[in-house]
Amino acid sequence: MTPTEDPQELDRADPAGHIAAAAEAYRNWGRWGEDDVVGTLNFIDDAKRRTAAGLVQDGLVVSLAQSFDMDGPQKGWRRRTNPVHTMLDTGTDAERGAQGFPHGIGGADDVIAMPLQCSTQWDGLGHIFDRGFAWNGRRAGDVVTSDGDLVTGIEHTADRLVSRGVLLDLGAFLRPETGEIEDGYAITAAELDACIAAQGPTSGVGRGDIVLVRTGRLARARREGWGDYAGGPSAGLSFTTAGWLHRSEIAAIATDTWGFEVRPNEFDAAFQPLHQVVIPNMGLTVGEMWDLDRLADACRERGRWEFLLTAATIPITGAVGSPVNPLAIL
Repeated sequence: MTPTEDPQELDRADPAGHIAAAAEAYRNWGRWGEDDVVGTLNFIDDAKRRTAAGLVQDGLVVSLAQSFDMDGPQKGWRRRTNPVHTMLDTGTDAERGAQGFPHGIGGADDVIAMPLQCSTQWDGLGHIFDRGFAWNGRRAGDVVTSDGDLVTGIEHTADRLVSRGVLLDLGAFLRPETGEIEDGYAITAAELDACIAAQGPTSGVGRGDIVLVRTGRLARARREGWGDYAGGPSAGLSFTTAGWLHRSEIAAIATDTWGFEVRPNEFDAAFQPLHQVVIPNMGLTVGEMWDLDRLADACRERGRWEFLLTAATIPITGAVGSPVNPLAIL
């Protein structure tokens, strides 16, 4: 089977065949050596970062993170809950002299408990496996155990995710009247290219870029309520964009949706087939649940869609994902 970029050519009854064909065609195993642990983040080099830094013109900083609190989108699916924030020391304790500190000093301390992928986050390379194998051809059981990701833990990416960011506002491009693509719509490679052409030269995509795709799904959730935002139907990338993601040589991609790819998926019985190709085979870092609405407004006002993007992971040893507060600097 040869991979296709036309969703109409997908055999909905054969996800395994399409996944195997795309995995073989777009596999980057060994591309950066047998010991590599960061995959396509290797496309970001010092020169790329210098170029990205030169994109700053106004000094405007836009946070692309959702809130991390009890009012988040999680409903408990796969044991994913919203963050639980607990105070350990408070101002009340200080007023009452209950903290045991000398000369009137007081303080506050707190703790948070949360799944690492409950809000704006990056998927690490140990997050998804393909038929028992992890990134770079390693056996999944040799990579992630009860002790965590022993090989490709998110800590290896802590200083990597600074590069040129590019926003592709597919929501505004495909649905200019609302800015929001309907759930279940599969964005094709041709539509990604058409959006780039429509937005102009500053949205061109190339090696080492971090691409952000706005669908408008988060805007709708804010207006109508979370509903099934974290795990339910959504617009997203078609399975057939795997070739586009591979040949563009981007370092990472993030969307304003829970799943990055279209939900429901494009096969009769499948779960996140594009993840299965791009993470363990391509080595692509994927971000989800990013807030791209304010950034879209800022880019549209300026007529430019590129910016310095810093989106560092928290170096949690052995983690397969990380919360993040991405910053676009225009």
